[in-house]
Amino acid sequence: MIMKHTYHIHGMTCNGCRTHVEQTLSKIEGVTNASVDLKKAEATIEMQSHIPIEKFQEALKTNGGQYSIHQNGEHHHTHDKKKVEKPKGKGTGTFYCPMHCEGDKTYDKPGDCPVCGMDLVEEVNLKATSDTQYTCPMHPEIIKDEPGSCPICGMDLVPMEPDLSAEEKTYKKLLKKFWIAVAFTLPIFIIAMSEMLPNNPLYDVLELNYWNWIQFALSIPVVFYATWMFFERAYRSIKTWNLNMFTLIGIGAGVAWLFSVFGMLVPDFFPDQFKTEAGTVHVYFEAATVILTLVLLGQVLEARAHSKTNSAVKELLKLAPNKAVKVVDGEEQEVAIDEIELGDILRVKPGDKIPVDGVITEGETSIDESMITGEPIPVNKSIDDKVSSGTINGNQSFLMKAEKVGSDTLLSQIIQMVNDASRSRAPIQKLADTVSGYFVPIVVIIAVVTFAIWAIWGPEPAYVYALVNAIAVLIIACPCALGLATPMSVMVGVGKGAQNGVLIKNAEALEKMDKVDTLIVDKTGTITEGKPTVEKVGSFDKGFTETEVLQYIVSLNSQSEHPLAEATVKYGKEQNAEFLKADGFNAVTGKGVEGKVNGKEVALGNAKMMEKGNTTVSEAMEEEAQSYQKQGKTVSYLAVEGQVAGYVVIGDKIKETSAKAIKDLQNKGIAVIMLTGDNHDTAKAVADELNLADFQASMLPENKLQEVEKLQEQGKVVAMAGDGINDAPALAKSDVGIAMGTGTDVAIESAAITLVKGDLHGIVKARNLSDVVMRNIKQNLFFAMIYNTLGIPIAAGLLYPFFGILLSPMIAALAMSFSSVSVIANSLRLKSKKI
Repeated sequence: MIMKHTYHIHGMTCNGCRTHVEQTLSKIEGVTNASVDLKKAEATIEMQSHIPIEKFQEALKTNGGQYSIHQNGEHHHTHDKKKVEKPKGKGTGTFYCPMHCEGDKTYDKPGDCPVCGMDLVEEVNLKATSDTQYTCPMHPEIIKDEPGSCPICGMDLVPMEPDLSAEEKTYKKLLKKFWIAVAFTLPIFIIAMSEMLPNNPLYDVLELNYWNWIQFALSIPVVFYATWMFFERAYRSIKTWNLNMFTLIGIGAGVAWLFSVFGMLVPDFFPDQFKTEAGTVHVYFEAATVILTLVLLGQVLEARAHSKTNSAVKELLKLAPNKAVKVVDGEEQEVAIDEIELGDILRVKPGDKIPVDGVITEGETSIDESMITGEPIPVNKSIDDKVSSGTINGNQSFLMKAEKVGSDTLLSQIIQMVNDASRSRAPIQKLADTVSGYFVPIVVIIAVVTFAIWAIWGPEPAYVYALVNAIAVLIIACPCALGLATPMSVMVGVGKGAQNGVLIKNAEALEKMDKVDTLIVDKTGTITEGKPTVEKVGSFDKGFTETEVLQYIVSLNSQSEHPLAEATVKYGKEQNAEFLKADGFNAVTGKGVEGKVNGKEVALGNAKMMEKGNTTVSEAMEEEAQSYQKQGKTVSYLAVEGQVAGYVVIGDKIKETSAKAIKDLQNKGIAVIMLTGDNHDTAKAVADELNLADFQASMLPENKLQEVEKLQEQGKVVAMAGDGINDAPALAKSDVGIAMGTGTDVAIESAAITLVKGDLHGIVKARNLSDVVMRNIKQNLFFAMIYNTLGIPIAAGLLYPFFGILLSPMIAALAMSFSSVSVIANSLRLKSKKI
């Protein structure tokens, strides 16, 4: 009788984990079937008789380590009781696979990816730290961020040698191994190639048999030290059946080296066709060591390239200042950036970096914001204007109040977003993963078939030809460049976007942006500046003067954060309006606000807000409102105790970049549609000015959402650009949500792309970036596959019957390494692209 049990699996993060756990459990004796559900984190196991859970746990521990199995219903937080020692250095002590084989999975120590075998890369430390630290020569445990004296012995502190990041350590370790490999491989290569010389002078010194032993001795440091990791990875890949490039390298180079050793030790075992004229067996130490050394060179170049592709995050980190000048009771004191708290008053001196996000409270200046917006022209700032961390002050000093500190600052969020996006997987990478999954077993089969064909039909010495060509097939087919093709481009592209004020949340958004054919834009804060100003306050009721209407409006709006409300409050303060007691405030999304002012029921908003309160707007009132709306102004009605008392006219200037950006997008074949909560006349005035044929007015959040869904049902790929809370549902539903950096946190959270500067020209940049990155990825995939596609048949000997051409395994290794170099070089080209 078959028993079926369901267990909870802890530690799975991706489909690679799911497959690994499923295969591990299926192989346990007595298990007839095992299926794993990633979303539920459950494994359903069918068994012939009861198997203790400890047996499953032991299997997962032996073959994976990071997974654990538990009875369903148990709540587990499996943490090792022993504290994990994080490595010292510039990084975080957290490592991930550069190919993202297992999604977001991370590891707490350096090593190899269990799926693809690549060196794990350390996460960048996203916290800005001082470049130089100081320590006491007598008491090394004393570490300070600035010079001074030791608190224990009083000696002067001396600068510390900065620790290398794990990334840099890996590169230096690989480089050292590479030079060792070269030092021992070069003489092997010279000895082997000397056979091509007539009257080989080396044979005058020693016989061929002794030279073979010398090659063997020289190959030992290469195989068992410099490149031994490749064989470890190959063994692990076969054991876990995650076949990858190291499977082919390990088999190819390993067979060549073992064959050579075996041929030296027992030459009589081999038929004559394997032997030279001197009676020794042909050895391939030079092929094995040259192949391994070239593959090691590829690893060195990749390690260096990962450092360069991460340079965007590192450059952004350099923008973050370490110190700030805090003003306390009129006294200035220098403090560390971590010590700044919300509400602190800071002085920013000429040429200094702005330490945190905040608002200017005294003075005026011009600020270079190019590092986060990509725009080179300094921006003039005065009292009440917002400033961002990392931007550079001009030639005037000012005071500011800290509003966002630590990880909440714009710069910190940019760094975090760039880092997360760099490590995300683009959908196109699934193609490369699928190809790689089938590719390695097929190559092994092709190598076996190649050996058989040459052994049966090849010229003498047939077995020698068969072995050499089979090895060449295995080596040239290594798909390492295929795995690099997408992540390299994404990493560089995301960094390029950040430098131009285009923040990409994940690689999927970058890929989808290239396919967008319809763009929906909000009006306020997206097409317009989002800095509305009050142009007129009027009365509709003789019982209310314009001053009283303004009092009611500002009193109610004082509790709202909406840009229109802020504009009225600012205007009220300028007019010295009296603020009355307001309570019961309620914002009605897409319509307006309501509450009680001086005990009276008050509503402020558009015509729909008046309908909600059963308040009648007369034709005369509508006509007066429309006269302003036809000029592109927004009109809000004020109702007191169910009667319309007055109105406020608010203007919002169209951004200078909007018209050109919309035209550029239309020229790229993208249909631009404006959806706004404003009335028809105001919307039409804006649409006419921008030559927008397609627009809809009086749109509530649900209407915008429905419009996105309708367009998607028609087969359109829809991008939505907005900046407010009311845009959040449509932003989340669209194929690509684009938030204006000047907008609300909710909108930014709902979007896949954020434009730091917050204008439509950023969408043009995002589209251009998507175009160049996707083109670069496709070029990389071409470079990755062309060597394999053309190389495999040549390595198998297809050209030999016609032209007498064979591909040496060493040339195959060089071509395989060159494919990786081509992908790396092509990805880094993105850094010089203009978007």
